[in-house]
Amino acid sequence: MKRRDGRKTKRFLWIVIPVAVFALLLCASLIYLENYYHADDDAIAAFSADRTVAERTLAGGETVFDPGGAKVGLIFYPGGKVEETAYAPLMRAISSKGVLCVLCRMPFRLAVFDTHAADDVREALPEIGHWYIGGHSLGGAVASIEVKAHPGAYEGMILLASFSNDDLSDESLRVLSVYGSEDRVLDRDKYEQAKEKLPDHVTERIISGGCHAGFGMYGAQDGDGTPAITNGEQILFTADLIADWIGDADNP
Repeated sequence: MKRRDGRKTKRFLWIVIPVAVFALLLCASLIYLENYYHADDDAIAAFSADRTVAERTLAGGETVFDPGGAKVGLIFYPGGKVEETAYAPLMRAISSKGVLCVLCRMPFRLAVFDTHAADDVREALPEIGHWYIGGHSLGGAVASIEVKAHPGAYEGMILLASFSNDDLSDESLRVLSVYGSEDRVLDRDKYEQAKEKLPDHVTERIISGGCHAGFGMYGAQDGDGTPAITNGEQILFTADLIADWIGDADNP
């Protein structure tokens, strides 16, 4: 009887232990995924960027910021574990300068779960003849994966405090890379190493006094530096950089 009871106990443990470990891992994953940076709704509401652009939502949940009559579009991937609406002020500011902007909503606020979200956007907006893609931090790295998968689909890529994940050195692609001088989140060593993955047409701009979190409105980010300019100033300056850089495509 003791031997039989021992066998039953072992079987029980072989079943229960894996289930318990899986349950713990699942709980830990859910806690991790639900711990994210929320958009600062009060700051967004007080932001003075142009709000005259029309806004609508696509079937996939992406928000379109439409200035009307635009032929150039920018698809934007938000930073990792950041609520996408935190980037609405930046999208409004860019759109007010004549560029249609599309802010993607990512599963669990991680672009890695919908790497090719931009495909549905381009299909939904066939009237846009010139597409650019970009993103902040992790969003920029994932945007490079989308670019690699669709050669020729994009005329340029915009990296905000980010670097390319894939080798794009042979691509015919313009690249704008922007980060803040006080950014302490961006890994500078990896950033410099990743430059080898970029094509020849790269424009780099450093925002004096800017920080990592300053491209969106979601408060301070862990490990970031102390900005010397306001959140709104960094966003407006970034919008000017992006709009001017896109415009330079017609006047190289």
